[in-house]
Amino acid sequence: MTILVIADNDNASLRASTRSAVAAARTISGDVHVLVCGSGCQAAAEAAAACEGVSRVYLADVPQLAHQLPEAVAEAAAAALEKSGASHVFFVSSTTGKAAMPRLAGMLGKSALTDVCAVAAPDTFKRYIYAGGVLATVRTSAVPVIATIRPTAFAAVEPAGGTAAVEPLDVSFKSRAFAFVSEEAQLSDKPDLLTARRVVAGGRGLIDETGFAELEKLADKIGAAVGSTRAVVDMGLAPNETQVGQTGKIVAPELYFAFGISGAIQHVAGMKDSKVIVAVNKDPEAPIFEMCDYYLEADAVETIKQLEAKL
Repeated sequence: MTILVIADNDNASLRASTRSAVAAARTISGDVHVLVCGSGCQAAAEAAAACEGVSRVYLADVPQLAHQLPEAVAEAAAAALEKSGASHVFFVSSTTGKAAMPRLAGMLGKSALTDVCAVAAPDTFKRYIYAGGVLATVRTSAVPVIATIRPTAFAAVEPAGGTAAVEPLDVSFKSRAFAFVSEEAQLSDKPDLLTARRVVAGGRGLIDETGFAELEKLADKIGAAVGSTRAVVDMGLAPNETQVGQTGKIVAPELYFAFGISGAIQHVAGMKDSKVIVAVNKDPEAPIFEMCDYYLEADAVETIKQLEAKL
């Protein structure tokens, strides 16, 4: 039984979430293959080959995959699937993975599973549904099994110790009536939200831009990433890339500060796996108080200012 993992990478390097997907694959079989897609991504492929438990790496290094458009990634995954004969195809539950996975399933005419957080058997998995409010155990008869893996639910394998071979992969791409135009990236000296050990997140309780400015000061002092709820993103108080939740990013830091966040189920779905959760809210009936490890009933902005003064 071979498990094919579609790597999450930025061309230059392999993201840690890929190693979590490999860990999920290893709960089923010791024969784990990894597909690395991109352009100029040889280093990412070599990093995948060095990961513990990886037995083979396929490298699709072509200009058509430079921006990892989901349609192109799905076609590369189909080529790797045919070459490997894998019984399972695991994508990381990332922006690219969530978009490419259903395209592969559609190409093959198979049903698929999303947001898998545990593997009970080769055909049985646990996944969150209803915005993370229910943990469902599902069994699939699809062959191959196609799924996205929640990386925060699996401890990543070691980045060293593997000696897998890297093989080039030929992919035939369909011509399409659209093409990549451009992208804009903002450089930041803050830790990456997905991999940060500490996250300070803010919600409506911070009220305005001044409140979020204080939150960012605190994040800088403790070396934390900044997170937010969808409500404040929609209000224009925080950029979209900071959103944590069902329709945002899934995080699991060692420490998660929730300032002025009520604890709507959609937000909790994105941070419930955090090791320690500390909540500050002036509403004594805030739902987040029921699931956090420590809480303080107080004004979020004033509490942030007091913390800053102590640091």
